[in-house]
Amino acid sequence: YQGLAGRSTKEVLQLYAAHGQQMKLQRSSVVTQLHGAIKKRLKQDLKSLHSFALELSKDFQRQSKICLYQVLAAVQRIQLQNEAVRMFQIKAFDLEQSLQEVTERYEKEKQKRKALHNSLVELRGNIRVHCRIRPLLPFDDDAGHSVSQDRQRNFSEKVAYAADDETVLVKCSRPGHASVNKTFQFERVYSDLESQDAVFADVAPLLTSLLDGYNVCIMAYGQTGSGKTYTMLGPQLEGNLAFSLEEESELGIIPRATQEVFRLISEKPPGSYWVEVSVVEVYNNEIFDLLAKDSYGKVFGVKRDVVTTREGKSDVPLLTRETVENASEFLHLVNKGLQLRVTHPTLVHAHSSRSHLVVTLTITTVVYGDNFGTLWEDEQTSQRLNKEASCTFPQKMRDNKSTSSSRASSPVQLEATEKMKQVKTRLQLVDLAGSECVGMSGVTGAALRETSFINRSLSALADVLGAIAEQRAHVPYRNSKLTHLLQDSVGGDAKLLVMLCISPGQKYLTESMQSLGFGTRARQVQRGQVKKKNVPVPSKTK
Repeated sequence: YQGLAGRSTKEVLQLYAAHGQQMKLQRSSVVTQLHGAIKKRLKQDLKSLHSFALELSKDFQRQSKICLYQVLAAVQRIQLQNEAVRMFQIKAFDLEQSLQEVTERYEKEKQKRKALHNSLVELRGNIRVHCRIRPLLPFDDDAGHSVSQDRQRNFSEKVAYAADDETVLVKCSRPGHASVNKTFQFERVYSDLESQDAVFADVAPLLTSLLDGYNVCIMAYGQTGSGKTYTMLGPQLEGNLAFSLEEESELGIIPRATQEVFRLISEKPPGSYWVEVSVVEVYNNEIFDLLAKDSYGKVFGVKRDVVTTREGKSDVPLLTRETVENASEFLHLVNKGLQLRVTHPTLVHAHSSRSHLVVTLTITTVVYGDNFGTLWEDEQTSQRLNKEASCTFPQKMRDNKSTSSSRASSPVQLEATEKMKQVKTRLQLVDLAGSECVGMSGVTGAALRETSFINRSLSALADVLGAIAEQRAHVPYRNSKLTHLLQDSVGGDAKLLVMLCISPGQKYLTESMQSLGFGTRARQVQRGQVKKKNVPVPSKTK
């Protein structure tokens, strides 16, 4: 500003204009330099970026090729795996087909083996023995007397199993000793999961033999509370011993067998069969007729006796035999008898049966004389038989269900003719009282005496089987009323099936082993071939 002093305004303006022009030139020069520097830097950056992009593009292409190769390799592996899976599926299908064929062949061979075994049993007269293992039940946890908690836990441990349908496996253990597995072989073994239907399916073929002219006996053997009565009769409600056809799936062998017998009879010519039923119990080594009636028609148990006839057969004089025409009538009569059967609560079972129950169906077969020994295979013979039968057996006599004692057979015998023959076959269904340890059952007084008689009668049964097995000259049938009553069936006059019933718990191991031992000895008994009943029953003429 000092240089401007004394200058005119014009000069000052010129100086300001020149200075502004100079500053403008300077700024323009700086911008030009800055622009050049930026341009140069941008070129460098673009060049670097281009180089990086090229490298990135090359790396991407390289990685893409690698990934593509990997994808192709993975696809090939998947294709190979799919092919392997397909081949595996084909092989698995082939194996399944082969397994199914082998299984079918195995089942066929198994059935053949069973058929051959049954034929061998028939020829030898062996006793068929089936074994049923019941499930663990709530009362198995109750020790019944003062024991330690550890021992009580052991009581409820399961030690008996169905290894397969012919083998029972029992785990035997004692304190301080190693556990030992014992096996028992029988004709059939039922696990705790198998139903009443499965049990009866193996029993039903015997009933066909019944109508073919063979006596049949089915008895349940086992300790108290092992399920004998359930197997033979079905579930028994507390305070109500009756059972009915409404509980079809739970019915036991006795009602099912009767249904099957009448079904088979319904397929035969009318009037060609006559069915009677008797119900007895062996209590304290005495025989009681559970269908006997007093003078007022009320059913009450009457003591009877068993004798041996001249032919060497056992018979119960004055025994009441009721004629029945269907399963419902049979169930009605058996229900009456069950109401009189002796039961007593024990520590083992609240409704323990204290007697042996024997239900007998006697079937009288009417055979035409010219075709004796056959069951009328041609229709003309059947019609001729029906015509003569209708004349021979008046309806009023057929309807007369007299309970007269000592009746040898049905009214058929009262009107028999020379051309009509009779063949009697018998189905005995036996629910044996249970063997039991007195200490475990906790019985005293009269119940203790009952237990003594039960165990003695079962021991007598074992002695009889032992004598038959050893082919002794004398068989002690008369040591017990039970064995005397069952003499014909046990001695070889009937196809005999013993249904062993055992409890699976450790608590009952001793009793279960005793039952399994009895069954093993029983199936080794050879009684000789059971004979068909082809001799006519003696008939009285008018």
